[in-house]
Amino acid sequence: MCDLVYVAPEYLPSQEKEKQEYDLHENNFEDEGYRKFLGKVLTPLSAYISSNKGSELKALDFGCGPAPVLAQMLEELGVSTRVYDPFFANIPEALQHTYNIITCTEAIEHFHQPHREWAMFCRLLAEDGILAVMTKRVIDKARFASWHYKNDPTHVCFFSESTFQYLAQRDGFNVVFPTNDVALFYKGSGFN
Repeated sequence: MCDLVYVAPEYLPSQEKEKQEYDLHENNFEDEGYRKFLGKVLTPLSAYISSNKGSELKALDFGCGPAPVLAQMLEELGVSTRVYDPFFANIPEALQHTYNIITCTEAIEHFHQPHREWAMFCRLLAEDGILAVMTKRVIDKARFASWHYKNDPTHVCFFSESTFQYLAQRDGFNVVFPTNDVALFYKGSGFN
C-alpha cells in the first residue's frame, strides 16, 4: 500500500503563498550548519561518487532553492551538477538530460502533484543512477497528529518508509534508508 498522506487540492497554497514562505528561508553558501545538514544526503552518496571516480558523473539538484548549496558541494566532489527549482532556478533545459545522481532535499513534501515529479525523476535517472530524497517521514497516525512538520503550509504531501518501498517496488528500484530522513533509490548495482 502506498500510504502517502497529502493535502486535498482545495487546500493547497497558491504559488504566491509558497514563494512568500520560501523567501523566509535563510540558507546560504557560508552557513556551515546548513552544509552539515545537507551532509545527511551527501555522505551516503559519497560511496557512489568515489566508486565512479574517473567517470564524468552528472547530477541534478531538484528543488535547490535560492542558494544551491548542495549543487556546490557536489561540484566540490567533482560531480558536474545542474539545478532546477520552479521558483528560484526555473531552467526547463535542465529537465532534458539524464543524470547519474538526482537529489531532492527537503523539496518532495512541497509537490502538489507528486506523481508528475516522480515520473520525471524515473525518466531523468540514468540506468545506473541514484535518486536521493531527503524529507521527514511519517511514522504513524498518532504521531502525525502532533507532528510539527505538517504545520508548514507549503508541506502538502508526506511520505513514509512504506510509501518509498511501494514506489521502489512499483518502478523497479531498490531503496535503502541510510538515515531517518534520507531514502536512496537505485537500480542494479548502482549503490554499493
